[in-house]
Amino acid sequence: MKNPYIYGYLPLITIILFSLTFGLYSVTESLVLFKKIGVYAGVREFLSEIQLRVFLLIVIAAVYFMIFSALKLIGETIHEMGMLFFSKDMDGKSLIVIRGGNVIFFFGALVSAVGISNIYILGGIFITTVFIYFVYIIYKISVHVSFGASIGVMLFEIVVWAIILTLVVYAGLKLYNGIISSLPFKS
Repeated sequence: MKNPYIYGYLPLITIILFSLTFGLYSVTESLVLFKKIGVYAGVREFLSEIQLRVFLLIVIAAVYFMIFSALKLIGETIHEMGMLFFSKDMDGKSLIVIRGGNVIFFFGALVSAVGISNIYILGGIFITTVFIYFVYIIYKISVHVSFGASIGVMLFEIVVWAIILTLVVYAGLKLYNGIISSLPFKS
């Protein structure tokens, strides 16, 4: 089909599938944690096992949905900023060409159903999907931009993602250290 909107629904379905697979794993781990800390019996007085699982899945999948949606938005913004800085493509042909990469994420989300029981498999599938998509994008834009611009876009994206990841890890560690240092059992 020649309709340019044929794959317009794929990002939404992909985000929903990844959210559900990560959510199902997190529900199982949450129930194990609830049993360890003794909350499970109290919660079971109000909800049945199925109701508890469905409730947790809705809440946790919604959180993952927000995270993956934000990652998609940030990723597209970083890519388009890189193209703004390094590309001379005034028609936006490279943006149209890379839309086909949504299929890569869709199949990655389908494959992630295999790893519902293991976070390492889920994470590995997600990271592999992102890497394949990144290679696909660089390959597709290299047709429309020069070699130097392709390298510039690639390095720009890697550096910006590294900075964002570093800031998030740093903030997480500072928060963790602040909480640990404020606990009363510290000697």
